[in-house]
Amino acid sequence: MPKAKTCKAVAKRMRVTKNGKVKRGHAFTSHMMVRRSRKQKRKLRKAAIIEGLIARNIKRLLGKG
Repeated sequence: MPKAKTCKAVAKRMRVTKNGKVKRGHAFTSHMMVRRSRKQKRKLRKAAIIEGLIARNIKRLLGKG
């Protein structure tokens, strides 16, 4: 069976951490940030962890499991 190719669209947006968790950035941060609260903007800056079945599928697309 040939090697699976990495899905470049996923590779540009997500990465697998050292412990095997899938990390992603938040959406809705590119413009119109004036109307958002300070608390919301602060929370959007931090990365999010993807869990469950979706994380397993993304790892497969990245060629990490």
